[in-house]
Amino acid sequence: MIAESTGIIQMISGAGLIVKLVMLILLFFSITSWAIIFIKYRYIRNAFRESLVFSESFWSSRNLAEAFANAKQLSSSPVANIFRTGYQELKKFSRVPGIPESKPSANAVSLGAQFEGISNIKRALRRSSNTEITKMTQLVPFLATAGSTAPFIGLFGTVWGIMSSFHSIGLTGSASLAVVAPGISEALVATAAGLAVAIPSVIGYNFFMQKIRIIDTEMQSFSADFLNIVERDILRSKGNS
Repeated sequence: MIAESTGIIQMISGAGLIVKLVMLILLFFSITSWAIIFIKYRYIRNAFRESLVFSESFWSSRNLAEAFANAKQLSSSPVANIFRTGYQELKKFSRVPGIPESKPSANAVSLGAQFEGISNIKRALRRSSNTEITKMTQLVPFLATAGSTAPFIGLFGTVWGIMSSFHSIGLTGSASLAVVAPGISEALVATAAGLAVAIPSVIGYNFFMQKIRIIDTEMQSFSADFLNIVERDILRSKGNS
């Protein structure tokens, strides 16, 4: 294993300038891709775990104020974050029971004001959901870029290396295997490096996008449930007024 690693290093060091430049570019892609994979894996793992905790605490809470207090402790949960946004918008509306600062009065707000308040809550939930999706997908497109371009960058280095090898053959006039093989093997290292960058990048991109779609579905479902609770309480307060 050590001998193979040493041989690869020697091939790279003996390669031409263009091939070395290609290898440096691929090294940058590789380091950046792995850094993104580790960062996003930790971020999305925490988002999944805390969203599950929040969902359980939300449906077991006695009122929205208690759920809001629990949500403040789960800052990594996208579902908790959109709930906090919707709850704060609901407090501005300030006409739904279950909020300490808000108590229904005999002078209920007009029907138009009630629908306007619900529309504001919907917009707030939508904005918050878009913000959470943006945060989760941040840096992930780089993995798709690395996965799609790294093989071609490596192939470019290989083609250039083979061209240089054949050029050397033309100058020396010798086409023996001992002359051709070292140059071609050096060139093929670039293709192998490109594939080594592309494979984990594509796997990481598909994995993260699938997880993000799941969280997005959870946020949409929670937003619909939260709006149903708000509308039900508004109709209840209207009927009691």
